[in-house]
Amino acid sequence: MITRRQYIEYLISTPVNYTCANLAEHLEGVSHDAVSDYLQRERLTARQVWEWVKPLLKDSEEAYLIVDDSVQNKQYSRKIELVKRQYSGAEHGLVRGIGVVNLVHTDGEDFYPIDYRIYAPEADGKTKNDHFRDMLLRVKSDKQLHARTILFDSWYASVDNLKLIVRLDMFFVTTLKDNRLVSLSKEQGYIHLQDIEWAPERLEQGVPVKLKEVPFLVQLFKIVATNGDIEWVITNHPSGSFTAQAIQDENALRWQIEQLHRELKQLTGSEKCECRKARSQRTHLACCYLAWLSLTVKAIELNKTLYQLRRDLFSDYLRTELRHPRIPALAGL
Repeated sequence: MITRRQYIEYLISTPVNYTCANLAEHLEGVSHDAVSDYLQRERLTARQVWEWVKPLLKDSEEAYLIVDDSVQNKQYSRKIELVKRQYSGAEHGLVRGIGVVNLVHTDGEDFYPIDYRIYAPEADGKTKNDHFRDMLLRVKSDKQLHARTILFDSWYASVDNLKLIVRLDMFFVTTLKDNRLVSLSKEQGYIHLQDIEWAPERLEQGVPVKLKEVPFLVQLFKIVATNGDIEWVITNHPSGSFTAQAIQDENALRWQIEQLHRELKQLTGSEKCECRKARSQRTHLACCYLAWLSLTVKAIELNKTLYQLRRDLFSDYLRTELRHPRIPALAGL
C-alpha cells in the first residue's frame, strides 16, 4: 500500500522521473501495481485542495481572483484518457494534452489555487467558459470569499461571463481581442477599437464604451507597451476611479497564475503521469497541487523561492557526494 502523503512527497523529491515504476523502485515494500492502484482508487478533487488552501488565504474585498487555463502536454501519448488536441499558449499551437481551467486567489503578493476544472467536453459537455462560471458561482455560494475583482484574458471576456460578474456585485479587469466592436455613442454606432481617437486625457482616464449585448458601460483603456504592442483593457470599475496605470498594475497580476502553471509543471511533474485512466490522471493532478502547496508553505517559512527550495534538496546530495563519493575517479587521475 502507498499513502497520499508518500505520493506527494515523491512528487516533491524526485528530480526528473515521475512514473509509478520509479516510485516503486525507490520506496521499499511498494510495487508498481500498488502505486497504480492508489492513483485509481483515490478520489482527490479540487474540493480537497480547497480545504488545505482555505486557512492560508488573506481574503478581503481588496483581494483578487484570477482565471486562466493551461494544457498538460501529452503530445507523445496515444491512449491516455482525457487527452485531446487543443491550443497551448506555451507551445503557441495545437498539442495533444489535458486542459485545466484554474482559479487563483491573491492578496497582491501571496497567491493560491482555490479551484480548478479539467476541460473534458466529451465527458461533461462543458466549455471552458462553463467552468469559468461554475467556479465563480462557487466562490460566492460555497467558499463565501470577499474578493471582488476578477482578472482574466480575452478568451473569457464573453457576454455571459461579464453579465454574471456584475450580477455577483464584482468587478472585472480583462482584455479584448482586436476585432471586438465597441460603441462610444448611440449616434456613432459600433466601431473597431483602432478607430477610436485617443487624446491624452483618454489615454490616462480611459473612455466609456458599450459592448454588443452587454447592458452596461465599461471603461476602455489603451495600454501601449514600450515595444509598441497595444493591449485593450476593459473594466466595470466606476468611471474615473482608475487611471491607466492602476488598471495596468491590476492586469499585470495575472502573471501569478502563469507562475502557478509553470511551477506545477516544472516542480511537481504535473505533465509526467503516464497512467492511461482518467481517474489516475485526476488523482495525480490533485496531488501535484498539494505538492505545490507544500513547497509554497515551506518556501514562505524559509523566505525562499520554490526553485531555491527544491534546488537545496539536490545541493545537499551533491555536497555529500563530493565529501564522500560513492563512485570515485580512477586512481592516479
